Amino acid sequence: MCNNNESNDSCCIAEILTVINILQENAECSDSCLDTCDRGFLGCSVSTVGCNTRPIMLYTCCGNGTPWSMPTTKENVTCGDEGVTCSSVFRVEKIDGCCATFRVLANNPDTTEAGTIPYVATNSFFTMNLNCVCCIRCLQDTFVECI
Repeated sequence: MCNNNESNDSCCIAEILTVINILQENAECSDSCLDTCDRGFLGCSVSTVGCNTRPIMLYTCCGNGTPWSMPTTKENVTCGDEGVTCSSVFRVEKIDGCCATFRVLANNPDTTEAGTIPYVATNSFFTMNLNCVCCIRCLQDTFVECI
C-alpha cells in the first residue's frame, strides 16, 4: 500500500477522511451506537451539543508505529528541536483525491476546560499524500474553538 500509485481509485483512508470532513462541515449530532471513524455523526448521542471536530492521529508507512507529528506554529522549526511544541492530533480540513490538508490541534492550555474541550486550533496546517498513510486513529469527537 505504501507509495503504491498504481491504484488511486480506491484510497480507503481518503474515503474515511472525506466522510469526517463532510461531518465537520455539517456539525450535526444524531443517535447511533457505533463508535467508528466513519460514524455518520459527530458526538456520542443526540444529547451531545456543539461537536465540530473528529480529531485524528495519522500513522505513516515508515513511522514504525509512531504517530505523525507536526509543529503547532508556522515558524520554520522541526519537531525534536529544543523548545518546539509539536502535536500528533489533527483535524482534516480538505480532501482532494489522495491528498489531504490537516490543521494541527494543540492540547488545551486551560486546565479548567481541558476535560470538556481537550484541544485548541492552531494556525499550523500541512498537506499530506494519503498514499503515505497506512493507518488513522480517531479520537473522541469534541468541540474546537476558532475553526
